[in-house]
Amino acid sequence: MNARQPIASDAGTGIAVRPGAEIELKLLAPQGALEKLREAPVIVQHARNRGAFHRLETVYYDTPERLLFQHGMSLRVRRSGKHFIQTLKLPPNSGQPLARRQWEAPVDGITPDLARLPADEVGDPVTTLTNEALVPVFATKVRRHARQLDLPDASVEIAFDEGTIEAGARQQVLSEIELELKSGNAGVLFDLGTQLLDAAPLRVGTRSKAERGYALAFDMVQSAAKAESFSVTAEHVVDDVIALLAGSCWHHLLKNHRVAEEGSDPEGVHQMRVALRRLRTICALFRRDIPSPAFQAVNSEAKWLMQQLGPARDWDVFAEATITRLVTAAPEVDLGGLREAVERQRKSSYAALQIVLADPRCSRFLLSLGHLVERRGWRNEIDSEALAVLSQPIPTLADRILARLHRKALKRGAHFRQLNIGAQHDLRIDLKKLRYAAEFFLPLYATHAPAKRYVRRLARLQASLGRVRDIASTRILLDAIRQDDQPELHLAIGAVAGWQARDQMAVAKMLRKRWRRFKATPAFWSR
Repeated sequence: MNARQPIASDAGTGIAVRPGAEIELKLLAPQGALEKLREAPVIVQHARNRGAFHRLETVYYDTPERLLFQHGMSLRVRRSGKHFIQTLKLPPNSGQPLARRQWEAPVDGITPDLARLPADEVGDPVTTLTNEALVPVFATKVRRHARQLDLPDASVEIAFDEGTIEAGARQQVLSEIELELKSGNAGVLFDLGTQLLDAAPLRVGTRSKAERGYALAFDMVQSAAKAESFSVTAEHVVDDVIALLAGSCWHHLLKNHRVAEEGSDPEGVHQMRVALRRLRTICALFRRDIPSPAFQAVNSEAKWLMQQLGPARDWDVFAEATITRLVTAAPEVDLGGLREAVERQRKSSYAALQIVLADPRCSRFLLSLGHLVERRGWRNEIDSEALAVLSQPIPTLADRILARLHRKALKRGAHFRQLNIGAQHDLRIDLKKLRYAAEFFLPLYATHAPAKRYVRRLARLQASLGRVRDIASTRILLDAIRQDDQPELHLAIGAVAGWQARDQMAVAKMLRKRWRRFKATPAFWSR
């Protein structure tokens, strides 16, 4: 077992090393950039020595049915010189994307030996597997330069890896940096990553070598992921709740970054926007009682990234929802030209998005968010009164936050029938904040029967307002493709506009009904 000493954190960090745990931050580097990065000032200043070079040959194993992969595990045997080390890694802990539990053991050769793993502790499917059931899946060949860095509050191993991932005749270039925490505060990993960004356009690596290898071997496309569930309890203090919520958003972003970049699943962009919206809501919820500059900084960058994701999301909705519904409603209309025009715009929006997601500004934001969570940066530059709020149990503040957002939404929705499109959009934003807050704090009110009904009605109202927004967005998108001088295309555009005008009337009627229901729903947070 690759045991580590427990980490003592001076900031109540959300990531803690346990025996058999690995905490690692991965940064992807352009080919040829590692030589320069080895001499970065932060490396030279804190390195114990010049480090060592190793040639590592690693073979990854699984069953033909990929049972280990399906359980989020990876099994490898690595050769370094005359030595062979077998490593089994488990999936990252919930809300802790840098932390993975692992077991290491020496073996006699390049093939694995499951008998050297604590099968009962690992659990299925390892408990039922035999060595004969395993086959090689892919391999990596890496030239590694490893150095030990001694920093004021942590010890970190930095590894510069250059090489290839190989699966049969397929090959993919590897050029990356791994920062592994050996002891101390995990916030140091983000400090290091940010300083290295000044030396080269690095990107935060969101996939392990194993995940990249499986994708190469089996043409596997990474799926989008929704936010993981978490449970806020009455025993949590405000400081812990902020860390829990912000950490969940950070993890949510990391899991969908690569999906959005590849454009293989429209849900990737959508889930990134959801994560950013939730993150901005968290900043808005707490900054009144805890006026930390950190909330403003995070909110500003999250808003920027949301805006960059917006065009791709709008074209996705048009292609995946609007046109699909019209095909069902008006099968006699020829939509071929419209589909092609939309797809061209969609590809163009994703090409622009790829540039944004590869930009150092995006990597800096992801690193700064991880740093904020790990160091609990909202504690900085606030007065003693705000610090006292952080140490209070969450229920009282949750009641206050929900009551404030509820009042604001009712005020915004006054004279609902007279609200124009802009006012409805503003109401939708307020309702989203209220909904996310209600969902964040819902576990605190598990015994209150009306709580889930309140959230359900709120979600339905928000969805109807979302339909209104989509209709308004579609008109703007139609204008962008109306310039093509094709009669068939103009006919399809006219059909979409006419169908949406009818749809808008139906949505307006539903909206009024759902608003009345929401207004009549009693608050569930009164104690």
